[in-house]
Formats: sequence, C-alpha cells, structure tokens
Amino acid sequence: MSISLQTPPIAEPAGHIDSDLTDLSADHPSALFVERVPIGFARSRKVLGLATQTGPMRVAMANPEDLQTCDVLRRTLGGAIKVVVADEKELGTAINQAYGQQTGAAREFVEMLDRDAVMEEVNELARREDLLDVSSRSPVIKLVNLMLFEAVQQEASDIHVQPYEDELMVRMRIDGVLFDMFSIPKGMQDETVSRVKVMSGMNIAEKRLPQDGRPTVQVGDRGVDLRISTVPASHGERVVIRLLDKSVRLYTLDELGMGERTLKQFTHLIGVEHGLILVTGPTGSGKTTTLYAALGQVNSSERNIITIEDPIEYQLDGISQIQVANKKGMTFAKGLRSVLRQDPDIVMVGEIRDRETAVMAIQSALTGHLVFSTLHTNDAASAVTRLLDLGIEPYLVGSSLMGVLAQRLVRRICDQCAEPYTPDISELETLRYEPEAEELAKFRKGRGCESCRGMGYHGRAGCFELLIVDDEIRKLLRTQTTASEISDAAIGAGMRTLCDDGLAKVELGQTTLEEVMRMSVRATF
Repeated sequence: MSISLQTPPIAEPAGHIDSDLTDLSADHPSALFVERVPIGFARSRKVLGLATQTGPMRVAMANPEDLQTCDVLRRTLGGAIKVVVADEKELGTAINQAYGQQTGAAREFVEMLDRDAVMEEVNELARREDLLDVSSRSPVIKLVNLMLFEAVQQEASDIHVQPYEDELMVRMRIDGVLFDMFSIPKGMQDETVSRVKVMSGMNIAEKRLPQDGRPTVQVGDRGVDLRISTVPASHGERVVIRLLDKSVRLYTLDELGMGERTLKQFTHLIGVEHGLILVTGPTGSGKTTTLYAALGQVNSSERNIITIEDPIEYQLDGISQIQVANKKGMTFAKGLRSVLRQDPDIVMVGEIRDRETAVMAIQSALTGHLVFSTLHTNDAASAVTRLLDLGIEPYLVGSSLMGVLAQRLVRRICDQCAEPYTPDISELETLRYEPEAEELAKFRKGRGCESCRGMGYHGRAGCFELLIVDDEIRKLLRTQTTASEISDAAIGAGMRTLCDDGLAKVELGQTTLEEVMRMSVRATF
C-alpha cells in the first residue's frame, strides 16, 4: 500500500509523548505496523511501531515533534498512538531487523500476481537494490526481491528457478539439500527470468546461449553478492543464483569441527615455511571456508599473502585477492606466474584444474613459498594420484606436497527437537560399524519442528580426513602406487578417514548415521 504525505500538519499532538529515551532492545516490533507501513516510509521518517498488549500502539520516533508523521500513522494504523523517543541509530537498526522478519512473504505473494503491467518497471533497476523496500515495485520485481529475501532469511546457499512444462518451480538449497519452495505461473516465466537478467546486467534478448552475472543486492543493512547463471533448457531458460552473504562472519579453524588430533596436525602443517597443502572434496563441501580459516590463522603483518580466486567469495583483511578472468587471459596458471613476481610468502590458488597450474603450484612450493590450493577428488589419497595423472613427476610431488585435507559437510541434528533413538542394524552393517552399548546410548535424531522446517536438521558440520605426506608415502610415490595403497599407509600412520570422523560425530550426538552414509565413500561398497 502507499502512504500519502500530503496531509497538512494538525494543531494538536497525535498522541501522548513519553520524553524518556526508550530501550528498543527490550521491545518487539508491531506486526500490524510492519504490515501496513512500508519500510521506505519508516526509514525516512525514523519511526517504528512496538508491540503493545493493551491501549494505543507505542510508536518509537527519533523526532517526536513531527506531527505530520504522527497524524499519517494514526490514520494508517486505524487508531490512537503513543509516541516514545528512541535513539536514531538504534531505531535504524531496529527497523531493518523488524522488516527482516517477514519470512514466507514470497510464497504468499505468488497468489496475488497480476500479469498486467508486469514489464512496466522491469528495466528500472538501481545498481544496488534494497530487497526490503517492495512497496512501490511492480509485481514481478516484488516477486524476485521477495524470493531473494526469503532465501537470505532461510540461509539458503542457492536458488534454482527451474522451468517445467506447466509451471516455473522455485527451489532453494538449504544445508546442502534442495527444497521445492513454491511455483510461479507459467505465464510469468519470461518476465521473471528477464527481471533476474536485468539485475545482473545480462542481455534479456539472448535466450539461446548461457549467460553469467555478478550483481550485489542489499537486505536492510546486509550486503549479499549474487552469482547468477542462466542456461537454455527444453521448457525455457533455467536460472541458478548462488548467494554470498557478506555480513556472515568467517570461521576460525577451531570452529570447523575438526577433531582435536586433526586440528593440531593441520595447524602445525599450515605453519611451515614452504610446501604445497591441498584441500579436496566435491563442490559445496566447504573447501573455500577451510582455506579462508587457514589464511586467517597464518595472516600477520610480517607476511605477504596473495590469493587467486574464481570467484572472490569474501574479502579478507590484510590479504591481496585477485579475480581470475579467463576471457581476458587471466587464468590460474598465468595469475600465479604474475603473483610470484610480487614477493609473496603465502599464495592461495583457488583450484588446480590442469597440468600447467599444477606445475606452477609445485614450482612455487619448491622455491620457498607456502601454497594452498584445492582439488576435486573423493578422498585425500586420490589427490596425490591426481597430481601424478596430471603428469607431475613423482619425485616432485614427494618433495613439494606436505599434506592433503579431504572434507565433506554433514547436517547437524536440530537441538530444538533432538531425541534419543536406536539405529537400524542394516545402517550399522552398511557402514561396517560396531559401536559399544554406551556409544549407542548417545545416538540422537531430530523429530522435526518449526525451527528446522520439519527436517530434523539445522546447520552443518565438517568431516575431515588429513593425510600427512611422510617418508613412507614418499617411498610409495617412487613406485607405480595406487590411491588405496597410499590410503592404507596413511591409516597405518594414524589418519582418521572421512567415515570414521563422521561416526565420531554420530557418537557425540551431532549428526546421524544417514548423514554419514550420504557422504561416506565406505557406504558405496
């Protein structure tokens, strides 16, 4: 709804004014106020309604003498108001938080779509949008903004806008699992996709070729980077949006969920002066998060740290970050060659994708630099043989590679609805797991509640497998060795596998056997 600001000032106060400064942290926002008053008006006039049990609604204002605003609010809210004074800065934060609690709005909005005037404002977009300010947007713009807003609220990592024959389905990846959220009428498909393209600076007329974009939006006082990809499919263009919340705090190493022994070994490993350290796992397994945590651990004013990434996901204080640009010739290998002229102490290469990058990374490690990078392999031992498959000489791998950290993410049991349970014998047999009776007593499972969307899980934890390249493994590298032989040697030296680390988390009541089975290599045999 819109609010007219043309009302003339009234002579008398619109309600009682309490002159004492109000502590907004002790109050909750009024749902009626948030529903009826657009955020643009609340921000510009510095006002917010507070939940009131009886009597007139309490309205916090930075300027209680603004009689025009008082009168507009009295008519908009349908009754008398009681004005209280609040600090302007605290009020701004409270307004953002109040309007940031409107979950489920996208699903409700779909039912109100009106195709008329859909394209009227589709090309009118500022470079940075505030997703909370939807009061004056056309329907498709409101829909896309609210879709993004709900994804941020649900802590989704990706949004999939997937066309079917008779509908456009919106799906969100939450804690690594895709959920169907709501469907959009098929007639709105082109307009919805066009809106997303305009946000990211794509060509809305090009529907036959894939396109990519990297816009930034804003939800209240939170900035969110988007990585948008479109591809043509049989029923229309498919859109995937990766969300990177810049307000999210980066993790430290001891917050990732490593076991005590693994954490101690990895901390020692990243403290060496030179060598190659690899983090491996599939897409979405948290490799970048681990590398950022490692860089944060070793970062200091005495060290020159440079990263080469695709894309740069988060800004790291005190570290120079370089974006790969393949179209302009800035590949990982060429970027690394240039970085070595910048006198670095530590270099992080986003990914080793080919032999050229692998050769450059190993040469850098051998010439006195500490190099971090990633590979896509199933386990730690496979990363070693992958380097050999890329054509790297075994003696160079043995001389440069210090260690490999393989990782996966498992969903955490929701603490709000966790309850004890006894696992099925078939689950234990699949994982070849024989727990003691006291360990079985610690097993938990989420029942499903509103907090976890009925799934029984909330949040994720890492499972880790750290392979230290010791003399025994270097001996194996001189022969035609296999990944299984390297893995056996590492296990003999004390390495805990991904599956064993997952089972340890089951015993601690952090996750379930189903989650360990989902991520474990052992469960596939």
